[in-house]
Amino acid sequence: MTGAGQTIAAIATPGGRGGIGIVRVSGPDAPAIGRQLTGRVPRPRLAEYCCFRDGDGAAVDRGIMLYFPRPASYTGEDVLELHGHGGQVVMHMLLRRVLALGARPARPGEFTERAFVNGKIDLLQAEAVADLIDSLSERAARSALRSLDGAFSARIAGLRDTLVRIRALAEAVLDFPEEDVRALPGPPVEQQLEAWLAELDRVAAAARAGSVLREGLRVVVAGPPNVGKSSLLNLLTDSDRAIVHSEPGTTRDTLEEGIVVGGIRMQIVDTAGIRAAADPVEEEGVRRALRAMQGADIVIAVSEYGTPEDESVADALRSLPRGINRVFVRNKIDLAGAAPGRKEDEAGLLIDLSARTGAGVGLLVDALREAAGPGASGEDIVLARARHIAELAAARAAVGAGLEGWRANQAGELLAEELRLAQASLGRITGEFTPDDLLGEIFSRFCIGK
Repeated sequence: MTGAGQTIAAIATPGGRGGIGIVRVSGPDAPAIGRQLTGRVPRPRLAEYCCFRDGDGAAVDRGIMLYFPRPASYTGEDVLELHGHGGQVVMHMLLRRVLALGARPARPGEFTERAFVNGKIDLLQAEAVADLIDSLSERAARSALRSLDGAFSARIAGLRDTLVRIRALAEAVLDFPEEDVRALPGPPVEQQLEAWLAELDRVAAAARAGSVLREGLRVVVAGPPNVGKSSLLNLLTDSDRAIVHSEPGTTRDTLEEGIVVGGIRMQIVDTAGIRAAADPVEEEGVRRALRAMQGADIVIAVSEYGTPEDESVADALRSLPRGINRVFVRNKIDLAGAAPGRKEDEAGLLIDLSARTGAGVGLLVDALREAAGPGASGEDIVLARARHIAELAAARAAVGAGLEGWRANQAGELLAEELRLAQASLGRITGEFTPDDLLGEIFSRFCIGK
């Protein structure tokens, strides 16, 4: 965690060449650094055009100085922003001068870490800062902004506050065992717990959908050789990424390209044709194809319209873990004079299309959007991480265990302990009870200067 009393500095804009670059400074020495750098006393929240000078008084750059006194700043400390010309050489000259005046280089994410430590934001909002920066689609950016504005935090706080009230009721039963619990104020404990679990399930569903939005989906195109897998990848990605040839076995390795479908980032993976390999190189390609299928979120199983099911592909599909969505595509309808179509049966969703003409591709795109999961386009989605989902699951398991004990024998002591564990899980989501090593790991993933 951040050492108290230290002043930190970093270039806050991306590397490279640009019109404007920013050096950010945070800590008790920020006003003095601004004065020594410009010869002016920084005035709060006033953009001042200044000359930034080195130790000999020579000009380093000319630009804008902005000063935000504590606590009304991003970090909750005195913050100085120096806006200069965005060349790498100029920015590093300016940063070196600031470091010479007493600041130290900031660690990745240290400005946002200080905002968290100083109570300006909670841990969910801090993570939303990184998610907003890293967003790969407009929908992901909007969801990250909602989390930054506190939407996810408010839902977790609502769960926590309700849990605290139920926990107080359970502990009252322990303190006054002679009282009739049915006479205590409010709905029965069992009813309150059931309502709490229902709300938690709604939050968890929004979090899972947000996880898909944040992480994206891995979509693997698989099937026997020469059925048009590479043509399908080129069609979906609107590119000429994959080599297309009538010679079977053209693709020997996995080939990836990213697209956005319905606001969801998807990584489309083309694979080698699944068959008994003719040589060691193709054998390795088939092995990689099977491995890619095992790690997919969605598998598009491609075959040629009018041909029987390939047994090697069918075996590979049967071996997939549960939870992997399957979409079956029959390609080359143009050769058979067939029309595009979509139907569902016991095997799953079947799409008839032509990767050569594009007929029916819209049906496949719709299927991919649906496979992203229910509610994936809802406005209540929050950009969640794996740790958030795990803690929500832990909270649900604890409350479920407590409710089971309560139903069995009015086990108030067990219920109170399980509710305490659930409350701790929720607290770890927002950072209320999060260990320092986890905080260090979270903020280390941020860019320097944020």
